[in-house]
Amino acid sequence: MINHQSRHLTSLNGEWKVIIDPTDIGQWRQVWQERKPQKKTDFIEYSFEGGPELSVPGDFNSQRCDLTYTEGIVWNKKQFNYIAKSDKRLFLYFGAVNYLADVYLNGEKLGSHEGGFTPFQFEITGKVKDGANSLVVKVDNRRLKNGVPGLGYDWLNYGGITRDVALVETNNTYIDDYSIQLKKGSLDEVLGWVHLDGTQAGQAVEVKIPELNVDYKIRSDENGLAKVDLTADFQLWSPENPKLYQVIIKSETDSVADEIGFRSIEVDGSKVLLNKKPIFLKAVNIHEENPYKAARAYSEVDAKILLNAAKELGCNLVRLAHYPHAENMVKEAEKMGIMVWDEIPVYQHIEFSDSLVPAKMETMMKEMVRRDKNRCGVVIWSLSNETYPGTPNRNEALIELTQKCRALDSTRLIVHVINTQSYNNNTFNVWDPLYNYSDLIALNEYIGWYIPWQGKPSETKWKIAWPDKPVFISEFGGGALYGSDGPGDEAGQWSEDYQKQIYMDQTTMFSTVPNLCGVCPWILFDYRSLGRMNQVYQKGYNRKGLISEHGEKKKAWYIMNEYYKTK
Repeated sequence: MINHQSRHLTSLNGEWKVIIDPTDIGQWRQVWQERKPQKKTDFIEYSFEGGPELSVPGDFNSQRCDLTYTEGIVWNKKQFNYIAKSDKRLFLYFGAVNYLADVYLNGEKLGSHEGGFTPFQFEITGKVKDGANSLVVKVDNRRLKNGVPGLGYDWLNYGGITRDVALVETNNTYIDDYSIQLKKGSLDEVLGWVHLDGTQAGQAVEVKIPELNVDYKIRSDENGLAKVDLTADFQLWSPENPKLYQVIIKSETDSVADEIGFRSIEVDGSKVLLNKKPIFLKAVNIHEENPYKAARAYSEVDAKILLNAAKELGCNLVRLAHYPHAENMVKEAEKMGIMVWDEIPVYQHIEFSDSLVPAKMETMMKEMVRRDKNRCGVVIWSLSNETYPGTPNRNEALIELTQKCRALDSTRLIVHVINTQSYNNNTFNVWDPLYNYSDLIALNEYIGWYIPWQGKPSETKWKIAWPDKPVFISEFGGGALYGSDGPGDEAGQWSEDYQKQIYMDQTTMFSTVPNLCGVCPWILFDYRSLGRMNQVYQKGYNRKGLISEHGEKKKAWYIMNEYYKTK
């Protein structure tokens, strides 16, 4: 269900007992059964009692030194009390578990979920006992060759129950989903729907926006679907005026409330239009990591740390790399007037030719869209990053995924991020078949870092196979250790001056880019990544941040801040 926060819920957050299982022997010993000795000669070679506890939500890597670099299995247990009610249904809701989750209630398997960054639930009506109940979750964050992401990626693989867990109680027929957003291209017409789940599918449904005196009434059909088509004089959401309305959705058996904004986002030729007006996307990439805790971010506090830093830089958009971030991040950005780029973790090294992978990508895309489709701050669905046209089945799989995403939601921009452009004779040759299906020419380029300049930045040339589409520089930059001194023309000392020079050259080059609609430096904060093994300058961190993990602004930050003041 969406908007679980507005339901009658009981939080299961807090301390959970755990068993650390690096060899996966718990599966053979059936840990979820929680067996106890029955006679004097019995012994059981596992126990949650007397062992460590971990906080939920929270990654296990940052909570115990012995788990810092763990990619493996941790069993988690929570006991809760409940008294069943005959006229109610009960659901077990997870905000996210990374990466594989097997969930057991009172020794019975409820099911499994794959994917580390989107919510899932199990109905436990009729399965829950009166009184004490035992919930066991097996979490496995080992990388899979046919996982999404795959084996290789440039961020710390934080494992665990990383977002909220709750019991959600509903009536027998409840509002499980709805879409209340403006019709594509319209500034005053909402074209959406409400869906009921339960036996009494045909009901009277109301959509109310009290501030606008909107009270729209309709009936759901036998499948529980009620179509919504209403008009109102909306005060449109924008970065300058992030207006949200209370929207109340009622049926005969349920009622939910949401804070929803209304805006239009579209591409018109070479321009991106917000509410029919051109806008330059002043963006920054962000990983879901609280830099001061070196831990997975999930809370409102975490979100505000990251978003306030983006706002201070001068941003009106954050690219949430490279996976859907916690719902708190999306909602807080919307309240602050920051547009959001939502992305699924289709990142390099994906085994598109594996028969299971396209279905996994589709599931993650659908779970992302389902959760965030009513967040007007979300303006972009990003379906891949740095994949390669020569990879078997890559083009076919991502084209099909794009078509399915557009069928689900045609109101937002859909993007594929590419880094396959060639750079020769100070000229970018930009091409990729996926650009036929992407609303923006979104490209990553690290000229000045991974590739040296071949001429003056101000004299860069561009050959773009789609000359009428907006161009968005989705990644650029270079590494620097805060406080490191060194020449501005020598990369080896990871100096702030060298990074600063990259940014000066890049901002000069931006004036040469045809149809430039926005830029997005990589990245806001230095963040943890095991592949970064320079023992002097990196120490397990990607150092491309404009800000250090301690909150210190590097010299390049000021270059980017000044550039955004001009846009």
